[in-house]
Amino acid sequence: MESKLNLDQKIVDSARNAAKNIADDVQKFIDLHTTTSTERTVARLLGIDGVDEIDRPLPNVIVDNIKEGGGLERGAAFWIGNAMIQTGDDPQAIAEKISRGELDITRLPVASEEKIRDTIYPIAEKTVLKIKANREKRDEYIRTLGEGKQPYIYVIVATGNIYEDIIQAQAAAKQGADIIAVIRTTGQSLLDYVPYGATTEGFGGTYATQENFRLMRKALDEVGEEVGRYIRLCNYCSGLCMPEIAAMGAYERLDVMLNDALYGILFRDINMQRTLVDQYFSRVINGYAGIIINTGEDNYLTTDDAVEAAHTVLASQFINEQFALKAGLPEEQMGLGHAFEMDPNLENGFLYELAQAQMAREIFPNAPLKYMPPTKYMTGNIFKGHVQDAMFNMVSIMTHQGIQLLGMLTEAIHTPHIHDRFLAIENAEYIFNNARNLGDEIIFKEDGIIQNRAKEVLNNAEALLKQIEREGLFATIEQGKFGGVKRARDGGKGLDGVAKKDAGYFNPFIELMLGGDR
Repeated sequence: MESKLNLDQKIVDSARNAAKNIADDVQKFIDLHTTTSTERTVARLLGIDGVDEIDRPLPNVIVDNIKEGGGLERGAAFWIGNAMIQTGDDPQAIAEKISRGELDITRLPVASEEKIRDTIYPIAEKTVLKIKANREKRDEYIRTLGEGKQPYIYVIVATGNIYEDIIQAQAAAKQGADIIAVIRTTGQSLLDYVPYGATTEGFGGTYATQENFRLMRKALDEVGEEVGRYIRLCNYCSGLCMPEIAAMGAYERLDVMLNDALYGILFRDINMQRTLVDQYFSRVINGYAGIIINTGEDNYLTTDDAVEAAHTVLASQFINEQFALKAGLPEEQMGLGHAFEMDPNLENGFLYELAQAQMAREIFPNAPLKYMPPTKYMTGNIFKGHVQDAMFNMVSIMTHQGIQLLGMLTEAIHTPHIHDRFLAIENAEYIFNNARNLGDEIIFKEDGIIQNRAKEVLNNAEALLKQIEREGLFATIEQGKFGGVKRARDGGKGLDGVAKKDAGYFNPFIELMLGGDR
């Protein structure tokens, strides 16, 4: 891509190399550890589903049994495979026996590791083939139905009731939406289990469950055939069940997942060790499933100043890129996040926003960048808010963003109604159509406001990345360098679910998905 900003490629390369070294350092920790949520994900991918008589998910039941027996370090695949050999049961039957108190999985005689692997791998291979088939089905839909142009128009539904969400989602698709995101109910990221079945009582959103995923996927396929384009489904792959939700999404053919390496640490106070291990497996699954991940750098600007902290957004984008590459996720599936969040009273703020967006596009040319709307400075004045959203849409089309989460004129008032969403889509479609190639026609003044702003942000991001490279990511988070939020390495939720792997540990899905055919 030809640079309009005259960015110094040596500084870009230096920043990217520092981010790579940061990710390499953290990956050494990741490779030595597992978590309860990672092992519950292995259990789910081996076919374990459902709940016991008190509604505890069976993946939790079996992994809790393994942990209580001191076996988490060897991994769920080892113990489930061994139990299959010793009992002759399949994984689902083993989990059900544990739930009834008929079996303690770590007290069985232990077979050879070779025999255990030979028992587990055929089941794992069937699951991986199913996920591959879902990816191919998506590709076939896009070939036959087509899809909207980028920037994809992305809107949210959040009624709390999956059946009401379906009505709103289908209406939004008919109005022009390309991606429907079902917002999770408030606080679900802090649940250390995944709820089961269809749900109708969420607060501020709808529970992420596999059945809810299935229902919405079916509804969007139906409306996609009606409107003649594929409609993508998005949910939230973060929190204490990050890799489990990735597995559920892969099973039910979701297309987009919010999946940030640092978000849960900074904004939900989930332990950093737990999160960094979990994000790796979640991204391996999303990468193999062809799911676009969305990262959460936009959140930094809700807790920090968008002018002064712009370089932290870029630094985090570099880090998220490197963690994603570690997990085998290609650039074309990295919806790196940023946001239009500067104070509207700032003189030349639009130019600074344009500089930030153009810089992200030039530095990450193959990524379907996810651009987030103004929220921090939305006041409830719907007329001014609609103009702010229009300026946001203009920056997006000028800089070739990939995914556009539309701003709502009623932001800061209420969860959007159907007509609010219609006005937002109409606004975006008008600007995207009328200014489709505006960015291709414009060059920026040499050493002008836009170029100098981009260079300043890049220089500051490189300096921050080099500091993190020296001090380590764990120490940097403890110092509050991202979003102005400090977290302790041994603090936060979920630390008790982290374990150091034994020598005999194995995860068949990481091995198959990273080594298998894509």
